[in-house]
Amino acid sequence: MKVLAFNGSPKEKGNTWHALSMVTAELEKEGIETEIIHVGNKVIRGCIACNQCAKLKNEQCVLPDDEVNEWIQKMKQADGILLGSPVHFAAMGGTMKSFLDRAFYVTSMNNGMLRHKVGAAVVAVRRSGGLPAFDQLNNFLLYSEMLLPASNYWNVIHGARPGEVTRDEEGGQIMRVLGKNMAWLMKLVENGRGTVAEPERDPKLYMNFIR
Repeated sequence: MKVLAFNGSPKEKGNTWHALSMVTAELEKEGIETEIIHVGNKVIRGCIACNQCAKLKNEQCVLPDDEVNEWIQKMKQADGILLGSPVHFAAMGGTMKSFLDRAFYVTSMNNGMLRHKVGAAVVAVRRSGGLPAFDQLNNFLLYSEMLLPASNYWNVIHGARPGEVTRDEEGGQIMRVLGKNMAWLMKLVENGRGTVAEPERDPKLYMNFIR
């Protein structure tokens, strides 16, 4: 089994990376392969709402010149997805938002590619705004019908300068517990496959209130 982790920080090995690494360390102890992909330092254009990914059903975004489509295919192959972001003005990083908007729309419009995979989110913050950013990340996982493991508190860890989160004892425990629970849930899914029948996927209904 494999977990793909996305680092939405502009810093390659800042506090978001440290938070993700705390989670992946627990996953690796359970024999689960992990890979951290650095998203936050890339130039990624936001979704242009062309809806071509839904029309073509080719598992691709039409926008060229970045790595989003490559990452989408990696997500398809992974058993678990881990999203990590710093907090910018009480929200996730802008580059991470652009990536997630495109990647999760493509996966949702192409037969729910992430449905019933295990997904989790973590946030690194200096002081406040961690919960709004955490909520934003979880929205992508929940919309995709992913399975979310819990920790013993919200998945937010505190620190300013790179590496300071390692001094947040409670935050570190949160990340470790999340990693352990994520590994356990992934094993339940893997061992239940073929034994416990999955519910059929309901075709998505769309309704607005402007008539």
